[in-house]
Amino acid sequence: MAPALRIFSICTALLGVAVALHAQTGPAVPLAQRTAPVTIDGVLDEPIWAEAAVLDGFQQFQPVDGRPAEDATEIRVWYGLTTIYFGIRAGAPQGHVRATLADRDKIEGDDYVYLLLDTFDDQRQAYLIGVNPLGVQADGVLRDATSQGRDTEAYVIDLNPDYVFASKGRVTAEGYEVEVAVPFKSLRYQAARTQQWGFNAIRRVQATGYEDTWAPVSQGQASFLAQSGRLTGLTNLRRGLVLDLNPEVTAGVEGEPEAIGGRWRYTGGEPSVGGNLRWGITNNLTLNATLNPDFSQVEADAAQIQFDPRASIWFPEKRPFFLDGIELFQMPNTHIYTRRIADPVGAVKLTGKVAGTTVAALSAIDDPSTSFADHHRWFNVVRLRRDLGGQSTLGVGYTDLVDGDRYNRVLALDGRFVWARLYDIRVQGATSTTRLGGERLTAPLWDLNVTRAGRHFGFNYSMQGIHPDFRAQSGFLRRVGIVHANFTPRYTWFGEEGSRFESWTASVSFDGTWDYDRFTDGQEPNDAKLHFNGSTRLRGGWRLSSSFLVESFKYPPALYEQYFVERTDATGAVVDTVAYTGTDRLSNYDLVVSVTTPRFQTFSASGFFVVGRDENFFEWAPANIFIATFSADWRPTEQLRFSLVYNHQQYNRANDGSVVGLRRVPRLKVEYQLTRALFVRVVGQYDASRQDDLRDNHRTEDPILLYDPETDTYERAVASSRNYLRLDALFSYRPTPGTVLFLGYGTGLDDERAFRFQRLTRQHDGFFFKLSYLFRV
Repeated sequence: MAPALRIFSICTALLGVAVALHAQTGPAVPLAQRTAPVTIDGVLDEPIWAEAAVLDGFQQFQPVDGRPAEDATEIRVWYGLTTIYFGIRAGAPQGHVRATLADRDKIEGDDYVYLLLDTFDDQRQAYLIGVNPLGVQADGVLRDATSQGRDTEAYVIDLNPDYVFASKGRVTAEGYEVEVAVPFKSLRYQAARTQQWGFNAIRRVQATGYEDTWAPVSQGQASFLAQSGRLTGLTNLRRGLVLDLNPEVTAGVEGEPEAIGGRWRYTGGEPSVGGNLRWGITNNLTLNATLNPDFSQVEADAAQIQFDPRASIWFPEKRPFFLDGIELFQMPNTHIYTRRIADPVGAVKLTGKVAGTTVAALSAIDDPSTSFADHHRWFNVVRLRRDLGGQSTLGVGYTDLVDGDRYNRVLALDGRFVWARLYDIRVQGATSTTRLGGERLTAPLWDLNVTRAGRHFGFNYSMQGIHPDFRAQSGFLRRVGIVHANFTPRYTWFGEEGSRFESWTASVSFDGTWDYDRFTDGQEPNDAKLHFNGSTRLRGGWRLSSSFLVESFKYPPALYEQYFVERTDATGAVVDTVAYTGTDRLSNYDLVVSVTTPRFQTFSASGFFVVGRDENFFEWAPANIFIATFSADWRPTEQLRFSLVYNHQQYNRANDGSVVGLRRVPRLKVEYQLTRALFVRVVGQYDASRQDDLRDNHRTEDPILLYDPETDTYERAVASSRNYLRLDALFSYRPTPGTVLFLGYGTGLDDERAFRFQRLTRQHDGFFFKLSYLFRV
């Protein structure tokens, strides 16, 4: 790989000459290496804290930037040979601090402080070390957002990566204090003897809904990370030998009734032994390997409402091996999606940063049970990204999936160019080559995204084209064979200090989607949308937004290839069967409203509602729709938490008001946190859906038939329903990432009538056990 990497570095360095450099403008704080005993107990009483560098003078970033923070925050920083230490003092009035004994990475409902460590000082991404007032941890990676529009943030956070660090906090009469110790062993950083790190801190105050930052951040700039400050003078950092061994044992049994007799039968039970290895080759390069990794599916994926049946649904990665360093595999359009590796036997990956180039390579072998031809499937992916000065980058990605004589290969080139601190331009071009049997297909993908940040005026323009034959079998694409374009200008007003209305944003979205061939032929969009949007932030943390949607959808014949219409006469006798042909265009008019409450001491909630006239995909006819998502968190004590999410999707025929489709999905999660490392969780999800007899609605009203090409038969699309209850229980002990004990049980039951709970029939269940331990050399 070395010659290819050298050539790539030379080419991108030449390109980088044309990219303007943007020097950081944030404050710089020199640090001195010190040696002193310290106990991480949440009390900053050791003498060393008086000698530490002091970071204060926080300013508000959201909802209004540039104003002094209402609550005082002070961070003290010093470092030793192997560890960097942070002491946080956060002031708050009595009763304003929100703090619970939450599980790891679940502190978003509490007050918190995020420490951002840009250890390569490249302004591309930063380690996120987060703590709530009790020292409960959250960790991951923070990057600049790809666009800034209505109700979007200036940055995105990926909480999947886990790092080993120590923290402890306590609530005080003046607010709260937290101590944090981050070993250099848990980080990647530069190889230089003396170096500086980009640094910023975000403090979230839930009582007011404010976000404050140490280094002042303007909403009018394209990059959040470019406005970070710096920690300078870091010298002789000792990472030592980084060698993590993480053996694990998993076992599970699954039960279901036999087809004849209904006797319950369990399969499985044999323990499975696997493990992960992490070796820090250098300060900035890490090798990972795994054998027989478990899926870590300790609860069912949350059900998702599908608005358009032509779009696929995405589920997150959850396996520890694939999560470590996953941020370095990020690509536009998600060409790398490790959940495609369904049942890996083993895998190895190399990640890090060398001479200004981010390197990420992964090879994995899948079990033959996942193959079309009973072969091992081989996955190979490589991702390289070169810094071009400022925040600009140029990247290349390659994926290769081989399954017997079938294969899929994708080569993609992408770039991000930040100009004048205001414009963020992102481009990508890709080609895929796929062999299915004796057929070989080659097809392109292209993508352009332009954002103008602007404190008051800004816009986002995007255009993407995906050829119908483009395949990304190692990645995830929601929909292929289309061209999609969107232009959204926005304007933001800010209220006076102390005003009830703190900010208000208005925007208009012009959106079009074409079938790929219609676009290349210069025809009008299949789906055209005009959205009028408004959002506001109120003092105290309330957030309100609304949109009025005007849309036109063209009939998608590919979605109804198996639809036929049964023609009948006045007596109801069948006279003919004809292919279904839908109305050429449907016009939609919808109102969207969303409300988010502040984070009260024990309660918070949000709601999203859509009402109006929209397409009924069941029959391709106009429908009166009602779509809603409601979520609420109730924290009656520091340790107990109830989380409710309810999804509702309903379609009523426009001509007679009858219900053609209805889906209701409540999901309740109850967690009791005995200690920071020990908790019990119970999750219940009820999925009730029903569909009416389908007919050629608002036209002939004749019954719809579904054609089965395998049997060459037609059957009426008759009414159907399913009421399914899923229950998951988990006992978890996780003192540190990598050291876990999971004991779980899950069951699925069918209910005869929705939400009656009278004739529940158990369909399957299973027990799950996992034990792993992190040995850190």
